[in-house]
This record gives sequence, C-alpha cells and structure tokens, in this order.
Amino acid sequence: MTEARTGARAEAHHQHRDVTGGWLRPAVFGAMDGLVSNFALIAGVAGGTAETRIIALAGIAGLAAGAFSMAGGEYVSVASQRELAEAEIDVERRELERHPEAEEAELAQMYVQRGVDPETAREVARQISRDPEEALAVHTRAELGVDPGDLPSPLLAAGSSFLSFAFGALVPLLPYLIGARSLWISAAASMVALFVAGAVVSRVTARSWWFSGLRQLVVGAVAAALTWGLGSLIGTGGL
Repeated sequence: MTEARTGARAEAHHQHRDVTGGWLRPAVFGAMDGLVSNFALIAGVAGGTAETRIIALAGIAGLAAGAFSMAGGEYVSVASQRELAEAEIDVERRELERHPEAEEAELAQMYVQRGVDPETAREVARQISRDPEEALAVHTRAELGVDPGDLPSPLLAAGSSFLSFAFGALVPLLPYLIGARSLWISAAASMVALFVAGAVVSRVTARSWWFSGLRQLVVGAVAAALTWGLGSLIGTGGL
C-alpha cells in the first residue's frame, strides 16, 4: 500500500507544460501581431490627422489587410509543409513495401541506439512491422518527426490566423468605432490588451507573467510611439 501511494504521488508530480504551445501560442501571437500592427497604424495616422473618420478607416483597412494577409500566408506555408511531409511519407511507404526486411532492421537499430539491447530491439521491430500502417507511423515519427495521421490542416491554420489577427487588430480600432475622438482611449485599451496578451504568453515560456506582460507592453508602446512620431512629421509637412 505504501509503495502504491509513493508511485501515485511521484506520478502526480511528474507533469510538464506543453512545450509546443499547442493552440495557445499561434492564437496569442496572432492576436498580438494584429494588436501591435494596427495600434501602430492607428497611432501613425492619428499623429498626422485629427479626422476620426480617416483614423477609423485606416484601422479597418489595417485589420482587413492584415487578417487576409496572415490567413493567406499561413495557408500557403502550412499547405507547402503538409505537401512536403506527404511526399516524404510516400517515400517511406514505398520503402516499407519494397524492402520490408531492411526497414525492419533499420527500426531495430534505432532502438539499439536508444539503449535497448539488440535482441529486444529486433523483437520490438518485428512486432511493429507486422502492421504496415503502424510501422509507417513509427518510421515517419522517428525519421521525419511527423505523424501521418496528424498532419496540420492549411484551412484550419488560415482560419485561426485570420480570427486571432482580426481580434487583436479590433482592440485599438473599437474605441473609434463607438465614437471615441482621442487616441489616448485607443492607446489605453491597447496597453491593457498588450499586457494581458504578454502575461498569457508566459504560460508557454519560462518567464513570469508580469515580465512577459511588461515586455509586450513596451514593444507595442515603442512601435506606436515611433509611428505616431512619423505620422506627426508627415502631417505637419515636414516630409
């Protein structure tokens, strides 16, 4: 009983964070990209003109252009990655069909290199190789680092990027859409959102929430201040 409790206690403490970031990383970073870029765009235009209609129009254009650009780029990137993976998986499938013995020996050698004794490694490889699909999955995971049954979806990646970017870009724009006439209202909303987004990112990093939040706030503020200064310079006829 004591041994069982000890094992359960050890297992309960052996937990890891998701080091790949899962859905959280692309979603949060997409939102931060939209937030920073559209906040900077709105600040730049606000630095050159006091016309809230023009500022809001620039913000809407920035949201739409950025979201569609992100979605298109993500679709092409993930589709190309998937096509490459599928081509390499087909190569591995043909090798398993044409040279099953050699592939089985290769799999056994992989286990030997990981510390399994040769006899056990050969037996494990033999049993895995009895199922062609399982053998293909094991070989591709070991050699390519991909799972044939879990390849990324280009449409899902594009849709996620579009929505996350649009959500972030809406934050600095929303005050103008509901009647605000001052950049400071948009800036305040953006600063809060930047800090929160940075704090959320700390879930997939080793940094504290306040450090990540402040870092993201500073990055966004600097970007907005620089574009505001450029907009003011252009708006006053300095360029």
